[in-house]
Amino acid sequence: MNQAIIPTRRGEFWAGFKATVPLVVGAIPFGIIFGAFGVASGLSMAGTMGMSLFVFAGSAQFIAAGLVADHAGVAVIVFTTFIVNLRHALYSASLAPYVKRLPQKWLLPLGFWLTDESFVVVITRYTQPDESPYKHWYYLGSAVFMYTNWQLCTLLGIIAGQTIPDMRDWGLDFAITVTFIGMLIVLIKSRPLLLSAVVAGISAVLLNGLEHKLGLILATLLGVAAGVIAEALLPQDAKRTSPQPESAGGGPHE
Repeated sequence: MNQAIIPTRRGEFWAGFKATVPLVVGAIPFGIIFGAFGVASGLSMAGTMGMSLFVFAGSAQFIAAGLVADHAGVAVIVFTTFIVNLRHALYSASLAPYVKRLPQKWLLPLGFWLTDESFVVVITRYTQPDESPYKHWYYLGSAVFMYTNWQLCTLLGIIAGQTIPDMRDWGLDFAITVTFIGMLIVLIKSRPLLLSAVVAGISAVLLNGLEHKLGLILATLLGVAAGVIAEALLPQDAKRTSPQPESAGGGPHE
């Protein structure tokens, strides 16, 4: 007779770690390219490394480094990176029902470590029907892996950028595009989500010429609007993908 596997903190942590491996493979060249790009853009080695340590936002780091190379003002750099990272507000809203009962000592680091890759694997875990009280440890395993990988790859890129000329022109950053496509596909499980992805994708292409990445934000909002409208018109599809928070009833948070 088969016995149900009882989840543990360690088991959830390593499960999150393992689930993130395919996405880390795609992020490795992205991190290396950033290390080389940051130094080539005029940032010091310490500044490039510090950006990965304390900002930890791949696309925003690339944009900030490019603006530094163009001698943009601090206000422009802050505003532009803020706009690019607004998508994390959407990620946070999706995760909020599942993590809202966690104490601040969990919410603060998990919020800082939230990335596109970790969001994909974590939201998938949270929407699974089991009532494991340690799913936040799964989140931690994914987040720690992504953070550690990003730091190591940045450092490798800094070192490589000092010895290999024009490394940023190799086109290795295409790997992150493929990774994002892979992340998107596994999340499309209903017609509203499909419509949202199609509208956002087409809008992003058409609005790509807007300054400060505003086209990306508008495309995101249009995609969300399309998804909301589709859920209203297709309620059965919406029910199959609506989030169900894990029961809180005094489960452990350590």
